[in-house]
Parts: sequence; structure tokens; C-alpha cells
Amino acid sequence: MKKLLSVVLCTAMVSAMIAGCGSAGGDTEKSTNAQTEAETAAKEETEAAKTKEAAGKGDALNIAIVSSPSGVDDGSFNQDNYNGILAFIENHSDSKVTPVKEPTGDVAAAIQAVADIVADYDVIVCCGFQFAGIATIAQDNPDVDFILVDSNPADAEGNEVEVDNIYAMTFAEQESGFFAGMAAALESQSKKVAVVNGIAYPSNVNYQYGFESGVNYANKKYDTGVEMIELPSYAGTDVTNADVGGNYIGSFADEATGKVVGNALIQEGCDIIFVAAGASGNGVFTAAKEAKDVKVIGCDVDQYDDGANGDSNIILTSGLKVMSTNVEKQLEAIAAGTFKGGNELLKADTDSTGYVKAEGRNQLSADTISKLDEAYELVKDGTIVPASNFSESTPDSFPGLE
Repeated sequence: MKKLLSVVLCTAMVSAMIAGCGSAGGDTEKSTNAQTEAETAAKEETEAAKTKEAAGKGDALNIAIVSSPSGVDDGSFNQDNYNGILAFIENHSDSKVTPVKEPTGDVAAAIQAVADIVADYDVIVCCGFQFAGIATIAQDNPDVDFILVDSNPADAEGNEVEVDNIYAMTFAEQESGFFAGMAAALESQSKKVAVVNGIAYPSNVNYQYGFESGVNYANKKYDTGVEMIELPSYAGTDVTNADVGGNYIGSFADEATGKVVGNALIQEGCDIIFVAAGASGNGVFTAAKEAKDVKVIGCDVDQYDDGANGDSNIILTSGLKVMSTNVEKQLEAIAAGTFKGGNELLKADTDSTGYVKAEGRNQLSADTISKLDEAYELVKDGTIVPASNFSESTPDSFPGLE
């Protein structure tokens, strides 16, 4: 009987041990499964993050636009860039934009304005040559994308560089200026025309040289016999300290001086003035509106609405630099994850330069439009290459001037 009891007790102990082992094994399995699930979830989260990063920043972009003292409502250069951002936001309602106006126009102040806000935004759009020095800021902030308009980035020594997170767009302003010059020469009744600029940054000198090239082309090809008027006291000095002549106000936000220059040119007999001066150009517009039989050619954007003068309009046409479409395109690339840095020169062959000929938005004759259209194709295919700030050619001698 004792032997039987011992066997029973042993069996019970073994069963208990087995049961105990079985219980311990179950806990270990549950723990292992939980750990595996956590690792899988973490891996999936990491992969999802990588996929999201590869796909782009998505719809909710926090965008800043930093501009010159004339701000994003200047009716010209800055506003066209701003309109490109607004067009993007129309299709990406979770995105937002903050305009930042640098009040001085000083180069160092412009760079500092970007440095002050760089940590707060996904994208910063920088409007103007004065922002060329953002290269170091961009390199120090690789998670922020930059769209630089009207300049290529430069390093601390002023050397042009390409940066992975900067898309720099410059334009062949000389092409749009060329069409403005042709239009002025073909339409002038007084046979005296002029171009007024803001500051002799390369983009503005391009407009000037292009305009002069266009007048010379019309004089040569169509015997228009038009004279270009310059005021020696307002001659410009470019970024290399070269005297480029022309009529420079010295600011993009000085309407009073713009009006003074406009009136002086009108007194010299000019009846058509091409204005590439930002908000300073509003003063030239005012001078033209107060004068009689004076027309203005707008710049960068279609400025026909700005030319309203009672029941008439002073705008002959506008030379176009299509920034808004190109800014919107780059924002879409950022959102989609296809954004690439680079320095791009945009020209007529991408429909990035031109002139306004839409019905009701210009006062050009049908003959002038026909001649401009013919010249546009020659500019587009490279037969005509108007002079620009740093080209080897001049407004008096350039490819296509026969």
C-alpha cells in the first residue's frame, strides 16, 4: 500500500512539474510573440516613414516667401511669385504661406531675413538677386527646400554653386525686353522711347539691354528711326561696377523718384516707356497717366489693369517673365517628392518669356503683333539672341541683327 501511495505521489509531483513547465513555456511564447509583434510594428512604421519621405512632404507645406521692400502686392515681380504659391495652395488646401518683407533691400539684410526664419518653414521662396547668398543657409538646413528666383546661389566668396535643396530659376529677361523694344519702336509716334529700371541687378540690366536690342532690331529691319533716351544723372552701375547707362531709379520701392524720372523722360519727348522697376515703376505710371498720349510697357506680368486711367488705358503691352507657373511647378515637385536642386535658365523655348498679345489686354496694332510673332519664333530657335548683362554681344551688335 505504501508502495502504491509513493507511486501516486510521484505521479502527482511529475504532473505538477509538467504542468508547471507547460505554464512557463506558455508565458515565454506569449512574451516572444509580443516582442516579435512590436518589432514588426516598429519596422512597418520605419518603412512607412521612409515611403512618406520618398514620396515627398505631402500636401501640408508651410511656405514662406521673402521679398524686397515692395512686398508681394507690388503688381509685378514679387506678386507673380506669390501668385504661383497661391495657385499651389488652391490645390493643396492644407498648405499655407507667410509673406516676409525685407524692408531695406540690402543684400546682407536679405540673407539675414532668410536665416531668421529658416527653422520655421518647409519651403522658402526667395525673390530677387539679393538672395543669392542663401547657399550656406540651405546647406546647413537640408530639410528645408528653397526656390530662388532671379539668381543662382553663391558661396561665401561669391562663387556660383549648385545646392541640392535650392532650385534656382533665372530668366532670359533680355528676350522679353527685346519684344518690348520692338513694340515701342514699331508703335512710337514721337520716335523717342526709353526704358526705366529699378536697380542694376543682372535681371534689370538684361531687360535694359534686351529693350535696346529690340529697338535697334526694329530700326534696322523696319526702318523705324526711333531714338532711345537716357538721363545721364540716372545711369546705372551693375554688380561688376560697370556703367550700363539707362535710367535707374536706384530702388524698387521709390515711387516719388519713379515719377520724377518718368516726367523727365516725357519732357524729353518719349511717348513710350518700358518700366522694369517694381513698385518704383508706379511713379512712372502716374507720370504717364498725367501726361497726354504717353504709353507704358509693363514688366514681368500682364499689367493692363494697372494702366487704367479713367476711360482709357496707358498700357501698350507687357513684357512677360513667367515666374508664377514655374514656382507652382516646383512646389508640386516638393509635395510629390520629385524636387531636385539645380540652376536653370528659363527662356522662350519653355514659354517662360514673351509679351502680351491677348485681345483686350494690349493696344498693339495687328501689324506690330505680326512682326513680334515672327521675331518670337526667331528668338525661340536661337536665330536672334538679344544682348544681356554679361554676354559678349551688345545691343548694337548681337546675333540676328542683320
